[in-house]
Amino acid sequence: MTHSPRTNSPSSPTGLRAGRKEWTAFVVLLLPLLLVSMDVSVLYFAIPSITRELDPSATQQLWIFDVYAFALAGLLITMGSLGDRIGRRKLLLIGATAFGLASVTAAYATSAEMLIAARALLGVGGATLMPSTMGLVRNMFRDDKQRGQAIGIWSGAMAGGIALGSVMSGVMLEHFWWGSVFLINVPAMLLLLVLVPLLVPEFKDPAPGKFDLLSVPLSMGAVLPVVYGLKEFAAEGFSWARLLSVAAGLAIGWVFVRRQRTKRDAMISRELFRDRVFGAGISLNAVAAFAMMGSAYFTTQYLQSVLGMGTMEAALWSLAPSVAVGIAAPTATAVAAKVGKAPVIAAGFMIGGAGYGILALTGTDSLWLVLTGAAVIASGIVTVMALVSDMALASAPAEKASSAASLLETGQEFGGALGMAVLGSIGTAVYRSDMPDSAPPAARETLGAAVASADHALVTTAREAFVHGMQYAAVGGTVLLLGTAVLAVAMLRGTAAAEPARAPEPEGELVA
Repeated sequence: MTHSPRTNSPSSPTGLRAGRKEWTAFVVLLLPLLLVSMDVSVLYFAIPSITRELDPSATQQLWIFDVYAFALAGLLITMGSLGDRIGRRKLLLIGATAFGLASVTAAYATSAEMLIAARALLGVGGATLMPSTMGLVRNMFRDDKQRGQAIGIWSGAMAGGIALGSVMSGVMLEHFWWGSVFLINVPAMLLLLVLVPLLVPEFKDPAPGKFDLLSVPLSMGAVLPVVYGLKEFAAEGFSWARLLSVAAGLAIGWVFVRRQRTKRDAMISRELFRDRVFGAGISLNAVAAFAMMGSAYFTTQYLQSVLGMGTMEAALWSLAPSVAVGIAAPTATAVAAKVGKAPVIAAGFMIGGAGYGILALTGTDSLWLVLTGAAVIASGIVTVMALVSDMALASAPAEKASSAASLLETGQEFGGALGMAVLGSIGTAVYRSDMPDSAPPAARETLGAAVASADHALVTTAREAFVHGMQYAAVGGTVLLLGTAVLAVAMLRGTAAAEPARAPEPEGELVA
């Protein structure tokens, strides 16, 4: 049955408070979220086995890793708009089917080209699942407090899924072949296909207008070159080709934005930006992603290349900050309900800045300091992400919820790529300046190459240089987040986010 965005939920007689059915449906919707975020990191352990079996070239190996994230980032806006038009539940079911089929194809791939194609299809499926799930959460939870709780859990699950993906990959490869890391998606997708029609109501825009086909390639042309260029800056350093890629994406983005501002049935509705809270939410969410991915760039390498941990050991240690994340998001939503979102968002940025400050104090043997810093950063950033996502979605028209979610997630992709590029470049510049001219060229470029050289003196110097670069990048992260805390207060002053949430009065008896 199709419900108007304003139709009362069957299990919520008040039409506002969500009941047991909505919360059960929400748990089901966490399944695709976990799997999509896990697939970002699920190949960390599998790539050596894939290399032995499929013999990919160096370029093919990179595409096996990256094509998933590129397809996901490039199609988020399109799929968000499509979900508003055809129905979020319908698009979720289509995406779950595609994700399951792509997982089976990837698991039994017989060539590198086949695996790349399957990973691309996984990215397409992921792009349908992400905005659909968040849009459905926006529609099912109309009470401010309940919606805040749900999005807090949603944000924590997304952050935890990325860390869990690498660990799950390692566990599966201890007992099965490399394709098993993809097959773990299939039972969850089948469960989703069975339960979603039973538990999740349909929501869509009752008057969506015509679908703007030309905006599809324009949105992809705006997103993909920028994300690709920024990721390459982080991985390989500066080049004019990468700068040209970013510039081309920005130029296409200008054309895309101009089209959205002038076309009557634009892919991105202008209604979304009538409340300045929505634009502020996208901006603040992007800065939060910048900080999260920028810190992960260093902490992952620190565990493996500075402390010399194996991949599985490093993945297990990297789960430790997730404990703090699991506490931070629900606590933040509870506090925000009493004092308002704006001060808690500002506090989240300050906590993240403090975490970067801890990273600035690390040495070459500071496991617990690094884990503490990472946990503090993650706690602050997930606090921000949970609250700004709720704030932005609440400010958007209910019939545009999937489009609103897709813009938040696209901004997050941009912010994450920019965080790795900017903070990674700072760290790399310091690393190179600290390395002696007599070191091999490869060792002067990356810590991994220096560690592989097995020259004890060179490795010691390289580790010290890397930590020195991490300290400088951490200072930059601290300054950015403290400055954003002040900016958040200014951006949100005088908005609904600055006031405590007020739960609406029930219209009748609440049935459990």
